[in-house]
Amino acid sequence: MEENFRDSIGTISEEGKRAWIYPKKPKGRFFEYRKYVSYGLLLFLIASPFINVNGNQFLLFNVLERRFNIFGFPFWPQDFHLVVVSMIAGVIFVSLFTVAYGRIFCGWMCPQTIFMEMVFRRIEYWIDGDRGAQMRLDRSPWNGKKIRKRVLKWTVFFIISFLIANVFLAYLIGSDKLIRYVVDGPLAHMGTIIPLLIFTGVFYFVFAWFREQVCIIACPYGRLQGVLLDDKSIVVAYDHKRGEGDNGRKKFRKNEDRDALGHGDCIDCFQCVNVCPTGIDIRNGTQLECVNCTACIDECDHIMDSIQKPRGLIRYASEDEINKKAKFKFTARMKGYTAVLVILTGILIGMLFLRNELEANILRLPGQLYERKANNNISNVYTYKLVNKTSKDIDSVGFRLLSHKGEIKMVSQDKFKVPAEEIAEGTLFIEINSSVLTGDKDKLKIGVYNGEKLIETTTTQFLAPRSYH
Repeated sequence: MEENFRDSIGTISEEGKRAWIYPKKPKGRFFEYRKYVSYGLLLFLIASPFINVNGNQFLLFNVLERRFNIFGFPFWPQDFHLVVVSMIAGVIFVSLFTVAYGRIFCGWMCPQTIFMEMVFRRIEYWIDGDRGAQMRLDRSPWNGKKIRKRVLKWTVFFIISFLIANVFLAYLIGSDKLIRYVVDGPLAHMGTIIPLLIFTGVFYFVFAWFREQVCIIACPYGRLQGVLLDDKSIVVAYDHKRGEGDNGRKKFRKNEDRDALGHGDCIDCFQCVNVCPTGIDIRNGTQLECVNCTACIDECDHIMDSIQKPRGLIRYASEDEINKKAKFKFTARMKGYTAVLVILTGILIGMLFLRNELEANILRLPGQLYERKANNNISNVYTYKLVNKTSKDIDSVGFRLLSHKGEIKMVSQDKFKVPAEEIAEGTLFIEINSSVLTGDKDKLKIGVYNGEKLIETTTTQFLAPRSYH
């Protein structure tokens, strides 16, 4: 086996130039499974920002206004700790999945692969033809036929890139606002249409030119798998024991007894290389560029059927299975990742259940001390901020002191409404008789009520003169 593949990537020529990949159109059972998965995920991706649950967009990531909806539940910047825990759990999950099954996410679920292989590449096959036709078209002079095909392909690519950019914009600003912008027309919202065209250009560049370089150069996951994979990980693997035999690979010849000659089942047809979207030879072993897309499995199975050999020369397998015939086992490392993942998931679920529908912050007004009132009462002034995290209005909100006897006086009305997914702010005064204070800085516990129902508690400090104590 030659080792020079480790010195460079398959998409760079010896002169250091881009070696364009012309993958053969895949077909086979795994490709059919991938189509079902991909179209399901595409439907989910496109539909999610346009689905409402209890008045909330199903998925929303409005960074500018700091509003986030996940599966219909609204989240706020105050819930950032939940995001941190969920992100850590996500990293552990990806690590566990990679240790067990390699880079299967890239080939089956990654948006880059799905858009590239199931949308843009299929359009390219429809317009330019299969591998051989694409290579001939690229080598041909710029005649009428080539210009027509190129203009048609580039136009379709741009339109799809524009639609993808709009879907991503719906995730960022909300589908309702996006639809309103579309109805108003682009000239009414130039501040939005310009970034939209920039993102369209980025998507067009990625899918029309950069392509597999995203997986090879830009995506950090390829480097991560090199750290996480071991001989027990299930990956798309070439069975070199069976394929090479005692005397190596050999081209197929009809009526030849390959077993007697000591040759393996691999007939050196290079179809696994021709169909690979990243241009690698899977027979060289697990490589950085392999995205576990299974195209080589389908193509090799087809060749094995043609020469009446059993399928599975290229298959999902671990190195230990190929070399030692060892079955897949749940290793200690996998158990460790699983234990951490279960703990983090439990913590996250607990946090979600303990998450209040309304969050209250009551802070003393900066720069203000205290004020002496009649009958030895001390008054402090505060600002409050209430965040309604639900999709329903909270109609009758009021405050009560829980830790001390005293009075809370609102600057406006005593009862007020906090609109759904909005913030209510205002000013209030707290008066407490000096006889019930224990120091110059007492900690107050305040209840937030919706009518007579306690919905949140918060704490703040109360200042008093030292001479009273």
